[in-house]
Amino acid sequence: MFSPHTEEERKSMLSAIGKQNLADLFDAVPVKYRFPELEMPEGLSEMEALEQLKELSQANEACDEMICFLGAGIYDHYIPAAVDSILRRGEFFTAYTPYQPEISQGTLQATFEYQSLMARLTGMEVSNASHYDGATAAAEACLTAYHHFQEKRRKFILSPGLHPQYRSVIHTYLGGLEGIQIIDGEPDTNPFSNPETLLSSIDNDTALLFVQYPDFLGRVFNFTDIIQKAHASNCLVAVAVNPMALGVLKAPGEFGADIVVGDGQPLGLPMSFGGPTLGIFTTRKELIRKVSGRIVGETLDSRGNRGYVLTLTAREQHIRRERATSNICTNQGLMALAATVYLSLVGKHGFQQISNLCYQKAHYAANQINSLEGFSVEMEIPFFNEFVVHCPKPVREINEFLLGEGFIGGYDLEEVFPNVTNKMLVAVTEKRTKEIIDLFCANLAEAVNE
Repeated sequence: MFSPHTEEERKSMLSAIGKQNLADLFDAVPVKYRFPELEMPEGLSEMEALEQLKELSQANEACDEMICFLGAGIYDHYIPAAVDSILRRGEFFTAYTPYQPEISQGTLQATFEYQSLMARLTGMEVSNASHYDGATAAAEACLTAYHHFQEKRRKFILSPGLHPQYRSVIHTYLGGLEGIQIIDGEPDTNPFSNPETLLSSIDNDTALLFVQYPDFLGRVFNFTDIIQKAHASNCLVAVAVNPMALGVLKAPGEFGADIVVGDGQPLGLPMSFGGPTLGIFTTRKELIRKVSGRIVGETLDSRGNRGYVLTLTAREQHIRRERATSNICTNQGLMALAATVYLSLVGKHGFQQISNLCYQKAHYAANQINSLEGFSVEMEIPFFNEFVVHCPKPVREINEFLLGEGFIGGYDLEEVFPNVTNKMLVAVTEKRTKEIIDLFCANLAEAVNE
């Protein structure tokens, strides 16, 4: 085992702090808890450890070997090879937070381009440098509203159609704030309710109304009237989005959203068993000084050359602690770069085509499944690339059968909504061909008879 210090060096350090030996450093720990006997296995060589890790990894079912119809926030999209190639350049792959902006021009420029793309995609005026994931961005949206009203408004209304993980993280973030009231229908949440029912809960204490577009069930609502009515009560409205849907749907900024958040995973990031991803956060200029995280800006230096700077940073490390709005230590720089490269590669029209393929293929799949005996699809409300399927038997049993046939089935809604049984949330992306969709439908029909 490598030891960086000699015995003489250790004695010198212990003497400097007034200790006789290393054990004295643990005086504050009760004796019975010191140096416990750990039942550790015998050590392995590098070769043996690698073989063991390979065996463990082979127990996973990945989309390289399986055909995926699972979504619920993480989606199986095609990623151009150039995305990973650029990410792995040493200048980006090993770079860390730009604490010294003047020598981090490449990182800052990439972040600036990311912000520009996110603002354009969502129809908003300002984007920050990203958050950890969509759920974190959603929670930070609540904190932004909280600070915008100078902590005087303490009511937050969450749509039952908001992603369950987003709602959970929001509860975690706001749970420590005194007097906070969160309206989200728990524990008897009905995810199928219409978001217009939320308007009756708005009052003069409401800081934020939070909706999703498309919502967790894939449904697409026109929020124009809802946002106008919410604004009439002087509360803010946040919209969580699937960024891929914005290739065919109207941008939230066009119908009056104050804050737009989402998970950037569909934009060139692999599924990776759930992460890492990035959290999109865009807003109006009016709220810019209440936004957590960083905002990179463009400027000119003393010689007139273009340069990039950290225009705003809300972390307590950089400004007076009592004025900080966040303790976010870094943005998802590498993931944000991946999204930037992806959008730059596919371009505006290519992005619209991908989005349209997701829409068209999902509707083909929905129509095919709807024609199967015993299955029916929720089709009364428009949807993008996800839809709810009513199944004739428990989703868990159907998915077990599909797994044996090489398919990763849809999401079992009973996992997050105990009162919703035998309903599967199916996701279809541009990668699913007509032949694959037909085969999936055939296996669904066979699963019922199994």
